[in-house]
Amino acid sequence: MPSEHINLRGLEAFLFDLDGVVTRTASVHATAWKRLFDDYLGRRARAEGAAFVPFDPVIDYQEYVDGRPREAGVQSFLAARGISLPAGTHDDGPKVETLNGLGNRKDQFFIENLAQHGVEVYERNVSFVRDARARGVRTAIVSSSKNCAAVLDAAGLTELFDVRVDGIDLQRLGLAGKPAPDMFLEAARQLKTPPSRAIVFEDAVVGVEAGRAGRFRHVVGIGRGDHADDLRAHGADIVVADLGELFLEEQQARP
Repeated sequence: MPSEHINLRGLEAFLFDLDGVVTRTASVHATAWKRLFDDYLGRRARAEGAAFVPFDPVIDYQEYVDGRPREAGVQSFLAARGISLPAGTHDDGPKVETLNGLGNRKDQFFIENLAQHGVEVYERNVSFVRDARARGVRTAIVSSSKNCAAVLDAAGLTELFDVRVDGIDLQRLGLAGKPAPDMFLEAARQLKTPPSRAIVFEDAVVGVEAGRAGRFRHVVGIGRGDHADDLRAHGADIVVADLGELFLEEQQARP
């Protein structure tokens, strides 16, 4: 039985993160991040004669890179290791040791992994999106990934969203990445819906913080165990293991 109810009265739009919410690409991203950082940290440790401490694809992924734009993820993780690199430019090649260069190398690894393993989806979450659309709710996908369109196309889900705001828009429009609310606010603007009439669905702490900062009607977190507790602590109104636990209803609000 559904454990949570959402009253659709006064709601117009649902805004969804991609990785970890709609598609099972979070693990593909985590694998690409680990490949990137283990290679970089390993080479750095050998050059300095220091101990090599690998990237943890669960703890480090959630803490430093999940939901952030690539360059911000690189900077966040390296700063935690006491490492500072120049930003460089978006055109830096994948072998250039700048934040953008390492970010582009990670993107290269992600595309290789995606081509090898394909895209899986969270069926219960996708069913929830379809149910919402059938009830007249407008939908948007909001992702820091520049590969958002390719992932949606590979999964056959492009037509499921009225609006897409992704990493390409982040750069093109000069938006601040999550935990800033800019991307969600841009999606709401394109949907012609005020935040007070929209809900954000996120599995990342920075995404939950972004939804809260944007003053959306509700922020729904998706997670289990300690991660679920973190999502609540950072502002999620509702936390579920998956969207199949949510029940949509259309009832007149009580006075």
